[in-house]
Amino acid sequence: MRIGLIGAGRIGSFHATALAANDTVHDLLIADADPHRATTLAKHLNTRTTPLDTLFRTVDAVVITTPTATHAELITRAAEAGLPTFCEKPVALDPHRTREALHAVEEAGTLLQMGFQRRFDPGFRAAREAVRAGRLGRVHTIRAVTSDAAPPPADFLPLSGGLIRDCLIHDFDAVRWLTGREVTEVYARGSAGGAAFFREAGDVDTAAALLTLDDGTLVTATATRYNGAGYDVRMELAGERDQWVAGLGDRTPTTSAEPGGPGAPERPWADCLERFEAAYRAELAHFLRAARGEAPNPCSGQEGLAALLIAEACERSRRENRPVRVARPDS
Repeated sequence: MRIGLIGAGRIGSFHATALAANDTVHDLLIADADPHRATTLAKHLNTRTTPLDTLFRTVDAVVITTPTATHAELITRAAEAGLPTFCEKPVALDPHRTREALHAVEEAGTLLQMGFQRRFDPGFRAAREAVRAGRLGRVHTIRAVTSDAAPPPADFLPLSGGLIRDCLIHDFDAVRWLTGREVTEVYARGSAGGAAFFREAGDVDTAAALLTLDDGTLVTATATRYNGAGYDVRMELAGERDQWVAGLGDRTPTTSAEPGGPGAPERPWADCLERFEAAYRAELAHFLRAARGEAPNPCSGQEGLAALLIAEACERSRRENRPVRVARPDS
């Protein structure tokens, strides 16, 4: 396959390396708004750069890893070119623009796979299988944690959509995917006690949300940019029969306060690329199979819209300090 990768930043470089190592990719073309960055990455991988217009005319499939504000336009262009597309979440930062891009995909009849890599993490997949098989009994409580070891650069915040849309959206997708239930109502709070640039951007550095699922299950989801112990992503699922945890291992950055309990790990997870390296590679490998018609789409654009609508409701709840009902994707 000839794959076009758009965006040669941090995650783009990671995906480009995985694509270049995949046996089914015989040619990788890289495009970026910064030609020097694209050239540097292409030289490192012994591949080629190409103008964006040429890329859309000459590849078999597209991988989009550009800043969020550009996703919808690129998804639309790829759909109009008839190209299967993988795009990092989200489609856009607002539901209206998201729906416009998804309409273009539907009209073209093309594949759009969204990048929610936790769906490919072994622990999250095992937890999903346990829940779906009934091993936990009735699940009554879910506790989700997403904690960055250190905050991002200040210039990232205006492009990210904020902590809830950037980080907690992963938890919202994972809850829906893992349980098969929908979120009906949210109540969210946030704080910004860290660097001033969070407050200047109208963002928060720590957030917590209470989600109510359509079967009454209660979910707490927390996120922070300041977890000095390391990068921490976990999901605890408590049922009437058993309790499972995804993300609890020998590199989870936690210290037991109990006498004789486990201490801090010697090498805690540093960031998402290290923690989810295998999951990122697995989702791209699946995309290549789906693009060839050999596998179903594991995470459509509609799934991305559903997670975004939960994030939108949480943002509104946080700003208005009240519970908010979650809009339906088809509304």
